[in-house]
Amino acid sequence: MAPITTSREEFDEIPTVVGIFSAFGLVFTVSLFAWICCQRKSSKSNKTPPYKFVHVLKGVDIYPENLNSKKKFGADDKNEVKNKPAVPKNSLHLDLEKRDLNGNFPKTNLKPGSPSDLENSTPKLFLEGEKEAVSPDSLKSSTSLSSEEKQEKLGTLFFSLEYNFEKKAFVVNIKEARGLPAMDEQSMTSDPYIKMTILPEKKHKVKTRVLRKTLDPAFDETFTFYGIPYTQIQELALHFTILSFDRFSRDDIIGEVLIPLSGIELSEGKMLMNREIIKRNVRKSSGRGELLISLCYQSTTNTLTVVVLKARHLPKSDVSGLSDPYVKVNLYHAKKRISKKKTHVKKCTPNAVFNELFVFDIPCEGLEDISVEFLVLDSERGSRNEVIGQLVLGAAAEGTGGEHWKEICDYPRRQIAKWHVLCDG
Repeated sequence: MAPITTSREEFDEIPTVVGIFSAFGLVFTVSLFAWICCQRKSSKSNKTPPYKFVHVLKGVDIYPENLNSKKKFGADDKNEVKNKPAVPKNSLHLDLEKRDLNGNFPKTNLKPGSPSDLENSTPKLFLEGEKEAVSPDSLKSSTSLSSEEKQEKLGTLFFSLEYNFEKKAFVVNIKEARGLPAMDEQSMTSDPYIKMTILPEKKHKVKTRVLRKTLDPAFDETFTFYGIPYTQIQELALHFTILSFDRFSRDDIIGEVLIPLSGIELSEGKMLMNREIIKRNVRKSSGRGELLISLCYQSTTNTLTVVVLKARHLPKSDVSGLSDPYVKVNLYHAKKRISKKKTHVKKCTPNAVFNELFVFDIPCEGLEDISVEFLVLDSERGSRNEVIGQLVLGAAAEGTGGEHWKEICDYPRRQIAKWHVLCDG
């Protein structure tokens, strides 16, 4: 039997063939991975489309042209939009139009004319739109001001509402405010801006830019909310909060305006409106609500266990009638804060259930110099959170706060829970 021989050329061809197959395999693997990533990305974008934030300044639109695609906005005419079933509220797609930041463009008017003609004709237009658009409920709310609020004039807000049937978009244009009060006593002026919220969902919040040192700010800013069916407009309400920016402390609240959209007909085109700014509904100190707290002092490990259980009867945070409460817990030693914790936010409820436990290490023997502060706050995205109420437990605390503290000192290793009334923050 003849021996099997293999030439050197055949040995040299084997690595070449292996390399070619490896290269093809690598290219195929990378291509497959890229295709899978693209499919996942496109499926995610279809399920939860990202919100887009765009500016428009004084009538100059710089919004991308690709948003004119009919695929994105659905129906092409009014009848098709009206006949389609309403989209669920949780599928609302927000798209904002503001201005660029230079602020130097001339103000564009709805109708050409001289400045004197504009001054004479604009109030009439707003009043006519107001008469046609306002529901009886909103008229009652606007005429039910107290005598003190009537005497203290907070100015007037001018705005317009419009529905774009082609793009299925609700458009709000905040034009200007006139006759605002001076919040800065030294300069006798204000730095106003406006926050707007769509109720009752309370999750779509936008705000204008700050205009410096003026009592008659001309914002002319447009906010467009895409994906809102026209049939759903009647169920919504607009809440405007007029504020004055303060660099060194909390911004001053000038007032608010609430516009229920029930009864407002936007099918005929843009509607110009104005409303008197009213004083914000301030909470009374007697109605801050209550907080259920459980405490346990472990003398062996020198730790304090704090359980934030429940809150009840919390006051209304604003005209929407509901707060988004959470609790901040601060531990003090000799009037110096040494530790802080906070609970999760509970959405839209005056009776929140937290059930969250925190353990604090005590740096000294005993609880004589220790105190615990509880701050109940209303969570506000994009602005500073407002304090709903405050509670202090400690040896020097009065009322139920001092009694609760004495009990956990007298009975260590025992979990003791009590309801406490919240006071002013």
